[in-house]
Amino acid sequence: MVSENTQRLTIGVDLGGTNLRVAAYTAETGVLESMVLRTRLEECPLTVVDDMCGAIQQLLDKHLDGRVLAGIGIGSPGPLELPAGRLHHPPNLPGWDGFGLLDAMQERLGRPVLLESDANVAVLAEYALGLGKELGVDSLCMLTLGTGVGNGIILDGKLWHGAAGMGGEAGHMTVLPDGPECGCGSHGCLEVCASATAVVKAAERLLADGKAPGLARLKEEKTRFTAQNLAEAARAGDPDAQQIYEETGRALGLCLAGLVNILNLPLYVVGGGVANSWDLLSPSLFKELESRSYVYALTAPDRAASHGMPGGGTRVLPARLGAEAGLLGACILPFYSTEREDVRAAVTAR
Repeated sequence: MVSENTQRLTIGVDLGGTNLRVAAYTAETGVLESMVLRTRLEECPLTVVDDMCGAIQQLLDKHLDGRVLAGIGIGSPGPLELPAGRLHHPPNLPGWDGFGLLDAMQERLGRPVLLESDANVAVLAEYALGLGKELGVDSLCMLTLGTGVGNGIILDGKLWHGAAGMGGEAGHMTVLPDGPECGCGSHGCLEVCASATAVVKAAERLLADGKAPGLARLKEEKTRFTAQNLAEAARAGDPDAQQIYEETGRALGLCLAGLVNILNLPLYVVGGGVANSWDLLSPSLFKELESRSYVYALTAPDRAASHGMPGGGTRVLPARLGAEAGLLGACILPFYSTEREDVRAAVTAR
């Protein structure tokens, strides 16, 4: 028999195109233990499923003793068809088109599994444990800038899924119609203009043109570009690196202007590794936002129509939880599934 004082354990999985992370979690303690494995995309999807399930079972064997399993949550790159749990042409998981991830995980584990897009679990974490909790808002939109660009939306405390589970794909909103080709088949999507991958490719294009001596020296010193070392170069005064981040911020501002005009939510959160360069992105981001969104111009904090809004007006902020949002969101997903609108209370009791 399970008593009221028995701790509930969850297992969360953050499946990425480079790494997958798995953690054991309780509301009272938070993350008990986490593991990081390489995502073996060169193998078939079932190999990655085996890796995830092996790590899940290892954590269950170690941490379930004396606790009850509340559920297993997984955040996966999309597009993801729900409730079927099937992937469709995921740009960052090549070879996974049509793969039934949910069925494969449940069959391998012999346990029920909860599956959401990686951006949905990240926004769930920011809602319950991060900026949403801090500002006291029940609706927010989040963009995650990593290998690709994810998008999650919370409306009145509930994840917005859309008709087929594919709601929230702002990463494939066109911001530059004549921009680079995207893995989704379109051109100029936010994902090819503002992801970590996009930042690196922009640097490589400038280097190929032979007009970026500072980037050439950086490439020679570091052997390869990363969003992080390009940000460091921008802060050190390299004009080409600064231009890359200015254009990245502009693309974000264009996308956010559309989202603000359409959704009129109190909070927009920018997360993922590229958001660590908020100081470089935000000037051009807010310039675009101010000029292209009349809703933002009216409802930003201390503006004419901001009074009485939850959180004090339309806020655009870097994520509070950083790189941990995806894993934490996967961990608390089982609480959301069972508690629904009370998820914030369920996971902040400690």
